[in-house]
Amino acid sequence: MNQPDLSHFSMLELFRMEVETQVTVLNDHLLALENQSGSSEEPAIAQRLEHLMRGAHSIKGAARIVNVEPAVRLAHVMEDCFVAAQKGAVVLDSAAVDVLLRGVDWWIELSHQTEPELPPWLAQQEAGLGELVGAIAALSTAATPASPPPTSPAEPQSPAPIATPSTSAAHTERVIRVNADRLNQLMALAGESLVEANWLLPFTDALGQLKQQQQQLSRLLESLEASLQPALSRSPASQQQFSQARQTAQNCQRLLGERLGELDQFSQRFTQLSENLYREVIASHMRPFADGIQGFPRLVRDLAKQLGKQVQLEIVGANTPVDRDILEKLEAPLTQMLRNAIVHGIAPPPERQAQGKPAIGTIRLEASHCAGMLSITVSDDGQGIELEHLRQAVVQKQLVAAALVHQLTAAELLEFLFLPGFSTADRVTEVAGRGVGLDIAKSMAQEVGGLLRVSTHPGQGLSFQFQLPLTLSVIRALLVEIAGEPYALGLARIDQVQMVSPEAIALNENHPYIVINEENISLVKAQQVLELPELNPEAPPELLPVVILSDNTHRYGMIVDRFLGEQDLVVRALDPRLGKVQDISAAAVTESGEPLLIIDVADLVRSIDQLISAGRLHELDHPASVQPTPQQKRVLVVDDSISVREMERKLLQNQGYQVDVAVNGMEGWNAVRLGNYDLLISDVDMPRMNGIELVQQVKQHPQLKSLPVIIVSYKDRQADRIAGLEAGADYYLTKSSFHDNSLLKAVADLIG
Repeated sequence: MNQPDLSHFSMLELFRMEVETQVTVLNDHLLALENQSGSSEEPAIAQRLEHLMRGAHSIKGAARIVNVEPAVRLAHVMEDCFVAAQKGAVVLDSAAVDVLLRGVDWWIELSHQTEPELPPWLAQQEAGLGELVGAIAALSTAATPASPPPTSPAEPQSPAPIATPSTSAAHTERVIRVNADRLNQLMALAGESLVEANWLLPFTDALGQLKQQQQQLSRLLESLEASLQPALSRSPASQQQFSQARQTAQNCQRLLGERLGELDQFSQRFTQLSENLYREVIASHMRPFADGIQGFPRLVRDLAKQLGKQVQLEIVGANTPVDRDILEKLEAPLTQMLRNAIVHGIAPPPERQAQGKPAIGTIRLEASHCAGMLSITVSDDGQGIELEHLRQAVVQKQLVAAALVHQLTAAELLEFLFLPGFSTADRVTEVAGRGVGLDIAKSMAQEVGGLLRVSTHPGQGLSFQFQLPLTLSVIRALLVEIAGEPYALGLARIDQVQMVSPEAIALNENHPYIVINEENISLVKAQQVLELPELNPEAPPELLPVVILSDNTHRYGMIVDRFLGEQDLVVRALDPRLGKVQDISAAAVTESGEPLLIIDVADLVRSIDQLISAGRLHELDHPASVQPTPQQKRVLVVDDSISVREMERKLLQNQGYQVDVAVNGMEGWNAVRLGNYDLLISDVDMPRMNGIELVQQVKQHPQLKSLPVIIVSYKDRQADRIAGLEAGADYYLTKSSFHDNSLLKAVADLIG
C-alpha cells in the first residue's frame, strides 16, 4: 500500500501531528469512561482503557524521539495510571478524569506551539507541569507506585513509531494534509476538464452533419451517373471516372462513419472520466462532520459540571460529509448554541426531576443531507422558550409597541432572538446572557446562502436548524442574461422567479411594483443596479423575466433580459487585488466554456435598497401596442409505427406546430442533435435505440438536457411509467391520449 509522502515535514511537525491525533483519542475515551463509570460494561471499559494506554504510550515514544522531555514525563505517568486501572487497582472516577483531562489540555496547548515558540513555552510551563505530573502520579500510587521516567540517554528505549493521521486508530481512512490553495486549484482544473469534455459533443454533432452531406453527395453522384448513362456508355473513360468518383465517395463515407463512431465513443468515455474526476475532487473538499465537533463533548461536560448540571451530548450523523469551509464557519455558532442550551435550556437535576424529566438533560446535535442541502440541528429537552416571556422582553426593549406585540405569531416572535444584542437572560454572567451568538449564527447561514430556523416547545425543549448548501465550491445557480452578458444567482438565494405581464406593473409614489400573495414587491432593472448599459430590444417583450430576492426585511423583484436555465457552477474566487467588487461574489465558467460573474445577492439587495431610498429608480418602459408574432414551435416525433407517426403529426400540425418525424431511436437521436426542436415526443419500443435510452441520451447532453420530453407508449404498467419518468421524461402517456386530448394538453403545458 502506498503511504503518503511526509518527507517535507520536520520531526517536530510530525510530533505535533501525532499529538493532535492522540489527544482526540484520549479526550473521547476519557469522557466515555466517565459516563460508564460504575456501570457493568466491563468489556467496553477494558477496551477504552486499552485505547487510553496506547494513546499515552504513542505520545511518550514520539516525545522521546524529538527530545521533548516534559511531554515524556507527563505521558509516562498517564500511561502508568491507565495500566493501574487496567489491573483493577485504580477506579477512574469523575475526579480522576478531571485530573487526566488537564493533561490532555496541556498536550493540546503544546500542539499549537510552532517550532520557535516551543522552548520558551516549555520553560514557562515547568512549574505547573510538575504539579500536574504529581497529581496524576498520585492517582496510581496507592496501588502501583509510578516509576520515574528514564533520564539517561543510555537507557534502552523502545519508542513507539510516530503515527500520522493516516495510521491512527482514530481514523479509518488514510489522510494526508494538502494545502488549501492547491486543492482549490485542483478543483478549478477539474471543472475546466469537464467543460473541455463537453466541447467534444457539438464537434461530434458537426461531424454527424458532415456525414449527412457526404451521403447526399453520394446520392447526387449516383443520380448524375444514371442520367448520363447513355452518354457514358459511349465513353468508357468517362464511365470509369464516374465509377472511381462514386467509389471514392463511398470510401470517404465509410471512413467518416468509422471515425465518427470512434469519436463518439471517446467523447462518452472522456466525459464520464471528467465527471468522475470532478466528483472525486469535490469529495476531497468534504470532511466528516465529526472533524469539526471534536471539542464539543468536552465543552458540554465541562460547562455542565461548572453549573452543577448533568448533560449528555448525542451526536447523530458524525460521518456526514460537510464542506471544509462550512465546517470551519459552523464551529462558533454551534458552540454558542450548545452553551445557550446548557445555561438557559437544561435545568439542574432536582428541578428536572420535579418536572417528571430524567435528571440528566440531553442535547442532540444532528447532521444529514436532505433535499440537496446540508441540515444541521441542535435541539435540547430543556425548558424551551415561553412566548409570553419573549413578548415581554420585546416590549421592554421597545422593539414592538405593547398594543401590537400580541398580534405577532410564534415564528415572528422567535425571529427577535437573532437580533444583535437581544437576550432574554435576567442577568449577565461569564457564560451567558451577553446577547451575542445567535445573530452571528444567522449571519453565517445567510453568508453561505443558507437558512436558520428556530422552533420551541415550552417546557419540552428548543431546536435550531441550519439548512446550508452541501458545498461552497459548487453551487446550483440560475443563469440570466443582463445587458447581453450571462450572470449567475445561487438558487438558494432566490425566493422565486416570475414572468410578469407589463400590465401587471403598478406605480406607488413613482416606484414600480407588482403584487405577489398580497404583498407589494418593488421592481428594479438589473442594468441599473449593476450600472450596465441598457440595450434596446427590437420589440418590447410580452412578459418580463423577474427574479424575486430578499434579505431579513426587504423583498425586491429584479428584471433581467431573459432566463438562461440552471447549471452547477464551480465557484472561483476573484483576484484579491480587485478587493470587494460591489454586488459580485465570485466567478465561474459555464458548461460551454463561457466565463460569467456570480451575483452577491445580499450585497445586491442592499444596493437596491439604497436606490429606492434615494429615489433614483428609473421608470420602466411601457409595452408597445403591437406585439411580435410568436414563432412556430418545432416538435420531433419518434415512432417506428407509420400510422402512429402520421396520427401524431396531423394532431400537432392542426394545432399550429411544425412537426418532423423519425422512424427509430437512433434516427431520432441524430435528428434531435442536428435540429433545433422545442419538444421531443417518443415511443418506447423501437429498433436500434429504444425510447428510454433516447431520453437518457438527451438528458445527459449539456445542450439538450433542458429539452421537454413526452413518452407516448402502448404500455400502461406502473413499472414502465416509473422507468420513463426516471429517465427524464416530463410526461408519460398512453396512446389512448390521442382520443382524449391528453397529448395536446401536455404539449401545450410544456411549450405553449
